[in-house]
Amino acid sequence: MPLFARHANGLRLERMRASAQYAGESFVNTYPASTPRVMDDRPSLADFFFRNEGRVPGKALPALDPRASWRKPAGTGLRATWLGHSTVLLDIDGVRVLTDPVWGERASPFSFLGPKRFQPVPVAIEELPPLDAVLVSHDHYDHLDYPSIRALARRNVPFITSLGVGVHLEAWGVPPERITELDWWEQAELPGGLAITAAPSHHFSGRNLKDRNATLWSSFVLRGTRHAVYFSGDSGLSPHFAEIGQRLGPFDLVMLEVGAFHPSWGNVHLGPDNALAAWRQLGSGRLLPVHWGTFNLAMHPWAEPAEVLLAKAPEGLLMPRLGEAIEPAHVETVTPWWREAMPGHRGQAREAAEFLALPVKD
Repeated sequence: MPLFARHANGLRLERMRASAQYAGESFVNTYPASTPRVMDDRPSLADFFFRNEGRVPGKALPALDPRASWRKPAGTGLRATWLGHSTVLLDIDGVRVLTDPVWGERASPFSFLGPKRFQPVPVAIEELPPLDAVLVSHDHYDHLDYPSIRALARRNVPFITSLGVGVHLEAWGVPPERITELDWWEQAELPGGLAITAAPSHHFSGRNLKDRNATLWSSFVLRGTRHAVYFSGDSGLSPHFAEIGQRLGPFDLVMLEVGAFHPSWGNVHLGPDNALAAWRQLGSGRLLPVHWGTFNLAMHPWAEPAEVLLAKAPEGLLMPRLGEAIEPAHVETVTPWWREAMPGHRGQAREAAEFLALPVKD
């Protein structure tokens, strides 16, 4: 099946083996984790399949059609449209980049099994505007989606990704001349003056049991003529955030993963509290949370990341609705729109906080 892993060879494999992140026969994390894995509370398969309390919205999330906004240039030069999970359409100084495109119904190798998205993406993939680049952080199913790549491969658009991930893209129809694979701290230049730099993350890769860490995982910095954006991909907390802030900052917008977290994989995912710590280490930029509100990938209530962030860091936080095209410089307040879809609640702050066992501020 084309969905499953393919393995690198030739010049691609030579580049991979030359990386400082490659050891033995696979990639490794070269920064120490700042948080440990707590294994005594590890969820079982039965937990994932049968414990669903609060893990799925009670009704459809509010969503907007962004196409009218996309037809206009961003007045400030920087605009972001969250389309679900880690898929964001960025307009940065006249250059348009799509991150981790996932339009597939399931984050899974199968069409009939695996985490199913809560609702469709608010705009069809065929209705996307012209793109200047597609960015893929790593090869997990909720970031590298076969039907989405197949659809985008038909466009004349370059793909920028981490070392080794091009083996999947090429197998799925992306011409090799349109694929750029980067090691950490390497940079690609796009027409229009946008530089994309691959940066460290603390994670792992693989699409089946036989290709664990066969490809690299990265975060990315996008720097245009006036603005800069940081995109975390997937990562646990580690000192790399401070180094990225020092070497590649400052940023106008920081996109950090906040959902699908659990103490037993606390070293490879952030969750909202560690996302706030990473944001502080990066040192600048408005915070746009990603990697939440789309798939049931963990044991926590689906809205918990949003509630924790709103309770602990309302200033500087951006929480757009699905499909809402926002210019960070123009956003002043956060509207807790997600409460409309919290099961058994009427959208009141106290009820939402009690539901998630959060402290309430009167």
